[in-house]
Amino acid sequence: MISSAIRTPYLRACLNQSRTPLTRKLLFNMSARTIVTTAEVPKLSDPSLFRTGSFINDEWITSDNTFTVTDPASGKEIGKLPDLTAQDTKKAIDAASEAFKTWSQTTGKQRHDLLKKWYDLTMQHQADLGTILTQENGKPYPEAKGEVAYGASFFEWFAEEAVRSYGTVIPSHIPSQRFITIRQPVGVVGIITPWNFPNAMITRKVGAALAAGCTVVIKPGAETPYSALALAELAQRAGIPKGVINIVTTDKNVAEVGKELCTNPIVKKISFTGSTAVGKLLMSQSAGTMKKISMELGGNAPFIVFDDADVDSAVEGAIACKFRGSGQTCVCANRIYVQKGIYPLFASRLAEKVAQFNVGNGFLGETTHGPLINDKAIIKVQRHLEDAVSKGGELLTGGKHLGGNFFEPAVIAGMTNDMAIATEETFGPIAGIFQFETEEEVLKLANDTEFGLASYFYSRDIGRIWRMGEKLESGMVGANTPILSSCYTPFGGIKESGMGREGSLHGLDDYTHIKYINMGGI
Repeated sequence: MISSAIRTPYLRACLNQSRTPLTRKLLFNMSARTIVTTAEVPKLSDPSLFRTGSFINDEWITSDNTFTVTDPASGKEIGKLPDLTAQDTKKAIDAASEAFKTWSQTTGKQRHDLLKKWYDLTMQHQADLGTILTQENGKPYPEAKGEVAYGASFFEWFAEEAVRSYGTVIPSHIPSQRFITIRQPVGVVGIITPWNFPNAMITRKVGAALAAGCTVVIKPGAETPYSALALAELAQRAGIPKGVINIVTTDKNVAEVGKELCTNPIVKKISFTGSTAVGKLLMSQSAGTMKKISMELGGNAPFIVFDDADVDSAVEGAIACKFRGSGQTCVCANRIYVQKGIYPLFASRLAEKVAQFNVGNGFLGETTHGPLINDKAIIKVQRHLEDAVSKGGELLTGGKHLGGNFFEPAVIAGMTNDMAIATEETFGPIAGIFQFETEEEVLKLANDTEFGLASYFYSRDIGRIWRMGEKLESGMVGANTPILSSCYTPFGGIKESGMGREGSLHGLDDYTHIKYINMGGI
């Protein structure tokens, strides 16, 4: 299969700089399969994890005004939740402020114990939490359970960090004075999270905030709020005091709820994951009260494969990096650059692997990739694919809208810098492959973006690994690995991909102030 693919006119043309525009003929066809979009949703072992109200001051809140949450795979209604307002958000902020008075005075050990209980309960209910997540987000059930375990790891990690929020002793130049610093929690934190990781985006923010001694008001994505509410149910069971965690659900009123969080002077910090455009808006709204800010924003990650790379490893890495969550992650490979010498081989092997994917409902055992989140995501993916093909890109496999929110994962070769994928984050299952010749050339291409969240490259040259690792302009770099995120390592970007770091020993920094104390008269 591989050797015959290399001999096709398409892949020969890829190496011809004067080639004419290529056709849309598929090298690998995955469309013969039947796509199953519906499946029976497993019953929860603990139905009380499926909550139907918002959570404010340890109470479950209902409202006559509601919004509907739908299953992105089947299009069926999952349920209705309160569509809360700015006034409701203010009540949640007031509850968090009152709780902060006592929560901030607890010891690190006390917070450790509660976070550890929350971790244990989360892992005990991993299967149910995975079911809720797959139903509202669409990702395959094994992937959803993996997210639950990944998300829970932040509770465990920050439980252990809670007892290690150290201060310092600074040698004094004055004999009668002593200098020390201590860390103190910033206060009430407003947390705004997206739909693509409805569990983990919350846990890595809330785990750090609670460990530091802060209280929180959370606004989860309107598409996937049930995972957040299930976590709140488990927080109650763990014994986390009232008012420490509050969840405001909304859809129609998202703008006014976000503005209340950003402009209310009681809130001392905003932590947001989402688009750069929205992040800039939230920052401007927060400027009036000089809030502390953490932003994990958009990306345009380069994935670079050099001639000396292990091609099979690079192909597997590209699959894991590009197609996890059907390409709907902020650290997905968005631009795949392959050096000229191995370009035909890499393109062929990647297309062959992608053609073997099974698209379908996340609850079906054979499904490898679920739906996109909504019709807007479908429209954007189609626009990127059509733009690339119209400008000479070659569709090697996939690329069809399968109905509803399902889209065939696609591989496009012959990519050029005038195509939309070169500058826009696709946030969907399209792997666009660009060709390059030299290290200097690809480094310039990779850094030619306003974003700087993640970068990846594959090479077995130790010198090149050091050079690329240092010169790629992103907050995170994966050298010969497609996976960057863990509770042990700092997650975050530079440039217009945000500020601040989540996870790792640095994770508490954005939720604490450093206070300097000068003790005189000694």
